[in-house]
Amino acid sequence: MGERDLVSSVAVIFDSAGTLLNTYRIAKDIRKGKLMPGVETTMLTFASPDRVLVVVHIHSQEMIDAPPEMLLSEYLVRNRIGFGVSCTRKITTADEIGDILYHDRHAHISDLQECIRNVWSVCRKESVITINSGVIINMALPGIEFTVTTGGSPFPGAKDTVTLLHQMGIATYIASGDRVTKLERMADFLGIPRDRVNGFATPAIKAQIVADLKCEYDTVVMVGDSINDLCAMRAADVSILSLEQGGERPEELSIASDFVIRDVREVAGIVKELKETGGDPGEGSPVRCGVADNCRNSAPRK
Repeated sequence: MGERDLVSSVAVIFDSAGTLLNTYRIAKDIRKGKLMPGVETTMLTFASPDRVLVVVHIHSQEMIDAPPEMLLSEYLVRNRIGFGVSCTRKITTADEIGDILYHDRHAHISDLQECIRNVWSVCRKESVITINSGVIINMALPGIEFTVTTGGSPFPGAKDTVTLLHQMGIATYIASGDRVTKLERMADFLGIPRDRVNGFATPAIKAQIVADLKCEYDTVVMVGDSINDLCAMRAADVSILSLEQGGERPEELSIASDFVIRDVREVAGIVKELKETGGDPGEGSPVRCGVADNCRNSAPRK
């Protein structure tokens, strides 16, 4: 077997928000009554070991039509609305989270309505949009500390990138903390099969997805942009950090990355070279991923 044939199968796992989707996020600090536009919700969550980012299974329009003065917890209980854990540093159970979520006495429907309206005003001109809403629970308070809404539309090159990967015979997956139904709609647009979409993926679940796929593929590539992708990036054979969304990121992400990109379209070129070189990232160069001389990090992966 020749050196150029060493990698016969490759899988690429994409995070969703900030990686495939240009995402706008807003949170409302319930106790201060303050809106926080453009906030990075995963960083806000990871800022405290007691915070848990929870996605609730609600439709935005139904929430807008709900009585604003009602407690959010009361609405969730009355309509039997479930939830999923998006990310957390705290080891806890779904029952503990649900007990706090469904008995909270601070957050009102109006708090979440403000977030939804703000995101809609920013993103409504996009032709394809996904909106997710949820809360950040603080287990130490205990109670809902923030209401959260995110809206996103695909980066200009996202669909073309997935198409190019498929033409090369590369399997593509999504692993995200967002709701499955929203992710499936976006996957349909991008051309990613629904059975390769993983929603409500916490950092640990993302890492497990990587580990499972490594048993099936010669090389597994993880493309992420935030701290909740760190475990998966460390577990992957090759990790790509996307800076297309902008904003500051922890140093750990750079250390864990084999490549740093500023356009999702660069992923296809990186994967093509990986197949041609046997899956070894090798030494970085501007040609390899098209991002000046800082394309590849000088620090070794741990």
